[in-house]
Amino acid sequence: MKPCLQLVFLVFLICHTEAEFFTSIGQMTDLIYAEKDLVQSLKEYIRAEEAKLSQIKSWAEKMDVLTSKSTSDPEGYLAHPVNAYKLVKRLNTDWLELENLVLQDTTNGFIANLTIQRQFFPTEEDETGAAKALMRLQDTYKLDPETLSRGNLPGTKYKSSLTVSDCFGMGKTAYNDGDYYHTVLWMEQALKQHDEGEDTTVSKVEILDYLSYAVFQFGDLHRAMELTRRLISLDSTHERAGSNLRYFEKLLEKEREEKSRENSLNKTTAATEPVVQSGTYERPLDYLPERDIYEALCRGEGVKMTPRRQKRLFCRYHNGNRNPHLLIAPFKEEDEWDSPHIVRYYDVMSDEEIEKIKQLAKPRLARATVRDPKTGVLTVASYRVSKSSWLEEDDDPVVGKVNQRMQQITGLTVKTAELLQVANYGMGGQYEPHFDFSRKDEPDAFKRLGTGNRVATFLNYMSDVEAGGATVFPDFGAAIWPKKGTAVFWYNLFRSGEGDYRTRHAACPVLVGCKWVSNKWFHERGNEFLRPCGRTEVD
Repeated sequence: MKPCLQLVFLVFLICHTEAEFFTSIGQMTDLIYAEKDLVQSLKEYIRAEEAKLSQIKSWAEKMDVLTSKSTSDPEGYLAHPVNAYKLVKRLNTDWLELENLVLQDTTNGFIANLTIQRQFFPTEEDETGAAKALMRLQDTYKLDPETLSRGNLPGTKYKSSLTVSDCFGMGKTAYNDGDYYHTVLWMEQALKQHDEGEDTTVSKVEILDYLSYAVFQFGDLHRAMELTRRLISLDSTHERAGSNLRYFEKLLEKEREEKSRENSLNKTTAATEPVVQSGTYERPLDYLPERDIYEALCRGEGVKMTPRRQKRLFCRYHNGNRNPHLLIAPFKEEDEWDSPHIVRYYDVMSDEEIEKIKQLAKPRLARATVRDPKTGVLTVASYRVSKSSWLEEDDDPVVGKVNQRMQQITGLTVKTAELLQVANYGMGGQYEPHFDFSRKDEPDAFKRLGTGNRVATFLNYMSDVEAGGATVFPDFGAAIWPKKGTAVFWYNLFRSGEGDYRTRHAACPVLVGCKWVSNKWFHERGNEFLRPCGRTEVD
């Protein structure tokens, strides 16, 4: 790489220190070029090593011929004064030069490059985040470890698979997080591929050590013992396994005694252990009450689009209530849902505008945050995995152009709206069910803006997504899929200013692809006469 290019690349890396790469596919693409640069540096090192070895090999072959001749008749060989001189010279000078050649360090360039770039590589947090992203995809889209490990995903152009070591790493990440459900799934997959004969540096003993303990955590004592015995058969000196087996045997004996005592007293107790079926365990419940509904919608299941509702949805040309700018060139408008009313607009942004917006946003992307309902402080959260940036009209004329277009379409003013937010979703990128507006228990959420609550959301899709990435509404069972250049719009508040709690929505994890969106949140102030109050609280 030329010095000027290395400098530019180094500046890029410095700007992305601790960048949490896994949260943005857009920024992860830059790692591709970093790795390409390292490969080129490695090739240069290999060429230098090969050139050095070629010289050494040539010297060795020449000396092999010479010593074969000299050792066959040492005195006769040395009888020639030139041979005697050259022997002395070789041992005093030439072999020293060869020694210097052998000791010559050709790694300097490669090591220097690697050392510089390593400072800006993905961190342990990135690797953990990437592993959890795969597990999130696994759960949301009901993919078994075999499917993910073999890379059998829809819409993929470049197929890739996971090795035993990769699966083992996934299991370890889950184990370290206290997630024994995924520990079992991935350690079992690692063991399966190991049993099939795949080459790996990970031993079965290591896999069984984690697997047996994770199974024990689910209360499956019999299987934990079976796995531990298999481990000991492979390594009889494994102290922890031996200790665990003795402990399991004591627990099993205690369990038998208790059951025997209960039977003798004719007492029955309800089972408290998780359901165990051939080593399959139930996924633990978590903090999200509508988890099952949300994930089903992400898979395209449970969408409540009935024939009756379908008849109430129409397509039309939209001129923004006879907005002069749209009379000649109205937008194509399509109903996505009837109540609450959600519409999609077509050809809202051109490819050129999308690329420009992405180009402006990319250097500013930072981990997307959420507002802590208790403290009101913005913070990162595992349920929102993306990076976002905010664009002002002064950044480029295209920003103002897009803002004006949204104003013309909606009939709402952008003067009191928030800046244009651009978001790029990372590995398994998502935003779990949330409200865009502030609720009564967080009245100060937008106090600093002084523009009231978020009255409406205008969401631009700036990319197609091969699989996953839908916008879903768990309350009424709607799923809206990204289409590049289109936008969806809905009101978060009723005309009375009361929040429409039906608009709780989510951005599903991206299974395959790279998802870019931009959105504009319109606020109450300035729109009092553009969207006046209705006659009832829920108009």
